[in-house]
Parts: sequence; structure tokens; C-alpha cells
Amino acid sequence: DKRGFMSSLNFTTPFHPPTFLLAGIPGLEKEQFWIAFPFCIMYTIAVLGNITLLIIIKTEPSLHEPMYLFLAMLAFTDLVLSTSTLPKMLGIFWLGFREIGFLSCLAQLFFIHTFSSVESGVLMAMALDRYFAICYPLRHSSILSMPVVVALGILVLVRGVLLVSPFCFLLHRLSFCQHHVISHSYCEHMAVVKLACGDTRVNVIYGLFVAFVVTGFDIVLIFVSYTMILRVVMRLSSTDTQLKAFSTCASHACVILAFYVPALFTFLTHRFGQSIPPHVHIMVANLYLLVPPMLNPIIYGVRTKQLCEKMVLL
Repeated sequence: DKRGFMSSLNFTTPFHPPTFLLAGIPGLEKEQFWIAFPFCIMYTIAVLGNITLLIIIKTEPSLHEPMYLFLAMLAFTDLVLSTSTLPKMLGIFWLGFREIGFLSCLAQLFFIHTFSSVESGVLMAMALDRYFAICYPLRHSSILSMPVVVALGILVLVRGVLLVSPFCFLLHRLSFCQHHVISHSYCEHMAVVKLACGDTRVNVIYGLFVAFVVTGFDIVLIFVSYTMILRVVMRLSSTDTQLKAFSTCASHACVILAFYVPALFTFLTHRFGQSIPPHVHIMVANLYLLVPPMLNPIIYGVRTKQLCEKMVLL
């Protein structure tokens, strides 16, 4: 009987479907064919912009400084984030390829959440770089030496891998005996957890823990860094120097807002936003993995004089 079948699933080998079906954008199934065109344009801009940034920073020795090395890390992270979702998303919207294998789904989930964590960590490192550059300009190069910059990059990557890997193991131990349609355009952790028929409290609690550890820690450090920067800038006597410092920080603040606002909206909607229409939630979740990768090279390329000059020469 059904109860015996359920208990055997819970206490023996977990049941994993061979494939999941990705819904795309629930409620906008007819419109998503056309929505895919701006998504494709944004992805193209993101790929070309970030690859260009990486090439310029790699080939130009004068750009081998902490700020540009962190920017290269951000560009690489954006490439991984957007590429791990968008090709599959376009397959769903244009060709109706909604199936994704169970292990492929876990792999996509791993890359999305790991590199979201890495992006948050790199933005935090960039805020620290601006803090030392403005508040301790004479000691900046000695504090953020090349080994320290590399160590910070490795640290945020290792943090992402260590924190996100348990998501995959915790999902693998669950049984999925109900419907296998993920109400999303990609394999997002909570969207997959909602399909499980066992006890998912550990998954939910651990998801909250990771979100608060990563975003909580990084946002606090970013906020403290910029508060200290503003205090120093306001005390500067030269208006030109003040404007230059504000200009640099404003571009970074735009990047931070473009990443964290949709990320927090998506995270909170999964848990507390039952009244928000699904298509609004999924659209924001999709744009969260597309808008920052598209905007970052544009904002930094235009706002940073050295990068702008190198781009013009290409």
C-alpha cells in the first residue's frame, strides 16, 4: 500500500526521479518565447563584456593591482553564474527542452549557489580594497599585497564550495515521490526542496544558515567599510578628491545593489512571500543571475579610466 511504499522510501534507498521538468516562468508560458530574446541579448553582453575585461586585465601589466585583480575574479564569477543557467533557460523558452537529469540538476544548483557566494565574497573584498585605498593610501599596497589578494580569492571560493556542497548531499538523501516539475527556470535549492516528500527541515534550516552566514557577514563588512570611507572622505579638504572618491564608491555601490537587492528578494520570497505572484518571483530570480554579470563590465569599464582607455584601443 501507499503508506508502506512511503516508509520504504524514507528508511531505505531514497527515490530519485531520472529527470526533473523545469517549468520556465510559471504563468508566462506563452510569453516566455519572446522574453528569451532580451535574456539572450543580456547574456551576450555579459559574456563579451566579462571576457573583454579578463583579456585586458591579463595582458596589461599596469592593471595587475588589487582592484583589477578583484574585478577579474568578479568577471570570471559572472561568466560561470550566467553560463550555468542561461543556455538551459533558452532551451526551455525556445525549444521546450524542459527535462534536466537529477544529477545535472544538483550540479547546476551547486554552481549557482557556490558562485553566488563567491560573488558576494568578491564584492566584500572589493569594499575592503576601497577602504584601505582611501583610508590608508600609503599602506594600501603593503596590506593588500599580491599573495593577500590571491589568498582572499581562494578563501571566498573555498567558503562557497564548503558551504554549498552540503546542499547537494542533503538533497540526495531525500525521496522525490510526488510530481517532478520544478516551478522555476533553473535548479534553485528551495525550489527543488519543495518537491521532496520526506522531512525537509534540515534542508530549510541549513539553507537559512548559509544565507545568513554569507550575505550577513559580507553585507556587514561592506556597510562598515563604506561607513568608514564616508567618514574619511567627508574630512578631506579638496573637493576634487572628495568627488573622485565618491565617484569610485558610487559605481561599486551600484554593483552591490544590483546583486543584493534581487538576491534578498528571491531568498525572502521563497520563504515568506506566498502572496507574490510566481511569475514575478521567477523573473526577478532570472534577472538576478543576468543583470549583475551584464552591468559589472559596463559600470567598471566606463567608470575606470585605465580600463576605458584599454577598451577603446581594442
